[in-house]
Amino acid sequence: MHTVSALVRSFTLSALMLLSLSALASQNTLLVVGDSLSAAYGVPSETAWVQLLRDRLDEQGLNWNVVNASISGETTDGGLRRLPDLLQKNQPDVVIIELGGNDGLRGFPPNVIESNLADMIEQVRDVGAIPVLVGMQIPPNYGQRYTRMFADIFPNLSDRYDTPLVPFFLEGIYNADGLMQEDGIHPTEAAQPVLLDNVWPQLEPLILDRNPSALRSDQ
Repeated sequence: MHTVSALVRSFTLSALMLLSLSALASQNTLLVVGDSLSAAYGVPSETAWVQLLRDRLDEQGLNWNVVNASISGETTDGGLRRLPDLLQKNQPDVVIIELGGNDGLRGFPPNVIESNLADMIEQVRDVGAIPVLVGMQIPPNYGQRYTRMFADIFPNLSDRYDTPLVPFFLEGIYNADGLMQEDGIHPTEAAQPVLLDNVWPQLEPLILDRNPSALRSDQ
């Protein structure tokens, strides 16, 4: 009798392990490589836009693992150096590249910023993942010419690589009351749903393409 019970328990555990491994194998991975705008700077992590993305995917029954590798203060150079290990470790299907703002605020040469982002896009594609580029704009601290050259980096790369582009991450936020922190750089907690909604139109088709049975959301 004890032998039968032990066999039943062993079979049950084995079945559960197989189901768990199967679920993990079928799970898609989305990697976010960003700066403080994606690293929940100044806002509770549970209400930051990346967590809101996790919540939305779960609510829609979409089997995605969201890995947030964002670091406050990160530049395109730092992201480029970290990217190979992140790709190897996480084996993502989609990679959101939300970098460049700190480069622009520090006056880095636009051609260097563009080159770093181009290298990141190419590395993501080389491992079979889809890059999503998040566009940024900066104040005219370094003059209108620099500001324009910086803003043009993102659509130029999107055109060159036919890459999904979020035109401006802070659209509807940077000039709205109560949606920017006192530093004038970082969005408030109230702005986090808007950040997600700015990213979602580019992200949703990629998500649903890997979950064809899911119904398209009206969100």
